[in-house]
Amino acid sequence: MARIAYADADAEAFAATRHLTDDGLTAWRAAVARHLVPRPGMRLLDLGAGTGSWAHAFTDWFPGVEVVAVEPSAAMRARCGFAPLVAGDAGHIPLADGSVDAAWLSTVIHHVPDLAAAAHELRRVLRPGAPVLIRSAFAGRHEAITLFDYFPEAIRVLDTYPGIADVEAAFAAAGFATAAVEQVPQVTASSLREAAAGLRREAHTPLQLITDAEYAAGVQRLHEAAQADSGPVIDALDLLVPGVRPKQG
Repeated sequence: MARIAYADADAEAFAATRHLTDDGLTAWRAAVARHLVPRPGMRLLDLGAGTGSWAHAFTDWFPGVEVVAVEPSAAMRARCGFAPLVAGDAGHIPLADGSVDAAWLSTVIHHVPDLAAAAHELRRVLRPGAPVLIRSAFAGRHEAITLFDYFPEAIRVLDTYPGIADVEAAFAAAGFATAAVEQVPQVTASSLREAAAGLRREAHTPLQLITDAEYAAGVQRLHEAAQADSGPVIDALDLLVPGVRPKQG
């Protein structure tokens, strides 16, 4: 069960406001390329694919790579223009054993109710040596994310998310070893004014889970700051990369 419903209003807001531009994607392409060696015929799982923006990015970046998108929310799937797209979640991935060469999870891990089960399920569908690339905001790591500057009350929501150590432990128990942890900067908006104008509460889990009064106060802080700040909004999310341990002997 996700932390929020991802019904029609949530999915529509996500589709309208949460896709990065080419400028925002630049650093992520470089980061992915540090941990993934794409080749024609490689099969990549986009788990929690949402409205398909990352699946499209991977196919644009790496011609010949086959992306399989898996998404639990019917409302998200209805707004996804990517195929193949199938229903499923981190505990029930509708793919055969050892059938994918890598997995990508973007802002998904905090919606997974059972990290241990998800790690074992990913281990099942991945081929030997395959990496998992987890893009996320993790508990205790809000400083580089602009949203929390104006909605500090939402930090308490973020701090209920799994921490990096929590995810590492769950994946280690399933036979993964952490290959890398890095912060990746992204251009989230061309200006704070643009970010304020496009903000949709339904698109952000931490904003949905604070009070209405806290949200209203944050919106006011954001709009006041946007009057004076003209630079781009640059955020940094973490990329955690567990890799399947090779068998011994």
